[in-house]
Amino acid sequence: QNYPNPFNPTTTIRFMVPVNTRARIEIYNLLGALIAVPFDDAVVAGEHNVVWDGRNLNGETVSSGVYLYKLVSDGYSEARKMMLLK
Repeated sequence: QNYPNPFNPTTTIRFMVPVNTRARIEIYNLLGALIAVPFDDAVVAGEHNVVWDGRNLNGETVSSGVYLYKLVSDGYSEARKMMLLK
């Protein structure tokens, strides 16, 4: 899970992978639109932290609300909710 949650202005998304792989973190709004991709790179096995600054793909600050973040790696995906409060 991300922390802090709710957050303002940044949150840290912690994830763990069991093997070396490529990982991607995607942020979606509740309508299912892709808002941001704060991480998309190869990672080594273990725990990793990604900071999202509440900005969208255009670099603009997003509004308060509930967002979903999705971790995608080889054959695996997981989504969780987070809340931005201003």
